[in-house]
Amino acid sequence: MNATPITSGINRYGARNTTNPVNFYCVAPTAASVVLVGDFNNWDDASHPMRRQVDGGWFLQVQLSHGHHRYRFLVDGKPVLDPRRTGIAPNDLNERVSLVAVS
Repeated sequence: MNATPITSGINRYGARNTTNPVNFYCVAPTAASVVLVGDFNNWDDASHPMRRQVDGGWFLQVQLSHGHHRYRFLVDGKPVLDPRRTGIAPNDLNERVSLVAVS
């Protein structure tokens, strides 16, 4: 008789509540600060500061859940869209923001 292992609480074939790393890069060589804000951090302008890179760009990797996420950069406090993303969408205030799809 073959025994089938039981994995408590795990559905091998269903959707999982997982996250994936997403890289954000902002070209702003003269900026003093760049912050990533979006629906994933309640548009909090303090929770996701980006790190300046040697090339003058700013980088941050964020773990995001599956789906579409709205975001933008705050470059020295001013909102900036991400030119590297093709998606643009309105936020709750009907302002234009960038859109990233995570799968």
